[in-house]
Amino acid sequence: MHSRTYFRFVTNIVVGVLLLLVGFVFGSRYGMKLQSDSVKTFISRYPQLNRVYNYAVPEEYRKIDFAQFWDVWSRLESSYVDPEKLDAQKMVYGAIEGMTSALGDPYTVYLPPEDQQASVEDLQGSFDGVGIQLGFKDSTLAVMSPLKGTPADKAGVVAGEYILKIKDEAKNIEQDTADISLPEAVRLIRGKKGTSVTLTLLRAGERPRDVVLQRDTILVPSVEITFIERDGKKFAHLILSKFGDRTDLEWDQAVQKILAEPSVSGIILDLQNNSGGYLQGAIDYSSDFISDGIVVIQQGRDSRQEYTVSRRARLSNYPLVVLINGGTASAAEIMSGALRDRKGTTLVGEKSFGKGTVQEAIDGLPAGAGLHVTIAKWLLPQGDWIHEKGIEPTVSATDDSATTEVNEVLEKAIEEIVKSL
Repeated sequence: MHSRTYFRFVTNIVVGVLLLLVGFVFGSRYGMKLQSDSVKTFISRYPQLNRVYNYAVPEEYRKIDFAQFWDVWSRLESSYVDPEKLDAQKMVYGAIEGMTSALGDPYTVYLPPEDQQASVEDLQGSFDGVGIQLGFKDSTLAVMSPLKGTPADKAGVVAGEYILKIKDEAKNIEQDTADISLPEAVRLIRGKKGTSVTLTLLRAGERPRDVVLQRDTILVPSVEITFIERDGKKFAHLILSKFGDRTDLEWDQAVQKILAEPSVSGIILDLQNNSGGYLQGAIDYSSDFISDGIVVIQQGRDSRQEYTVSRRARLSNYPLVVLINGGTASAAEIMSGALRDRKGTTLVGEKSFGKGTVQEAIDGLPAGAGLHVTIAKWLLPQGDWIHEKGIEPTVSATDDSATTEVNEVLEKAIEEIVKSL
């Protein structure tokens, strides 16, 4: 099965597919004929690739020597010490991953089938893992937010911590995270329920520490609601933890519960540790509080689009306070920033994560792979771009982990909303 002849056969097929994809992208965009002599030479060696030759590339790509790709491949094929590891499909995946990583944007990534499945599961809200939403802080892998009640949360992992190393003895993995991609980090940290992974974590001003986490099935509700009574007043504590596939239904159910309680005096919208999700969700749920006008601005390479309210503002008449922290990211930052800019809403807590780019998720690639491409920056209604800066709270507050019976951030929010009555 791993003979040299079989490997050459598979190589011819996967390289053809790779060139077909590259040619399709270039041809769709530029409509110019491929003229590279190096590619002509390459294709002449493999007649089965003639059908991709007429796809087009722009002028600046005509000088690229694609033969170098085959030269390196051939040298690996003929010289690598362990031919059993020459998996042609994985090598193609690696080549495409390298192409996206060369852009230097950790959020533009190619997702091989396994990683694409993990991405889909995350938005669906059910997977086996430790309960950490990942991102990058100062170009270093970091905890965007630990999910409530998960192994990471129970172990005291907090938003903003750097992840320096991932170790899984059962899989014989011990990897530093320098230059790691987001999909690779997700793949290494996730695993079957009951297995363990060790993360080396670093908080600002402290020494690195190892935390052993036992994986479990992570079930993440998008929306939770409770009612708090204080001094004869009732407040809705509306926790929005994700903008995912199930959020629309859960959000609408929560809104209906608020509307069905005539004695509700105000709403505390909790976006702490919400790492984001679908952009449209941020627009829709913000629109339940904002009567008209801009929610977010999307600034693309060649275009600018203003997204305005998308529905009737069912909750616009309620006094509102929003909770944020270092795990509030992406779509959650869009929502909190829009409510601040458009309604003057008080933000209570800590500075948000700072992710200000929009990714287009492309699925349906061969073998179930996917591609996330950064297509735009998003700006708050007043034009601020908060990427790698975050949103500062109006009122600073931190929950003291030593006082388990009291949530200081929530108490501060209640104090602020009472002031507005």
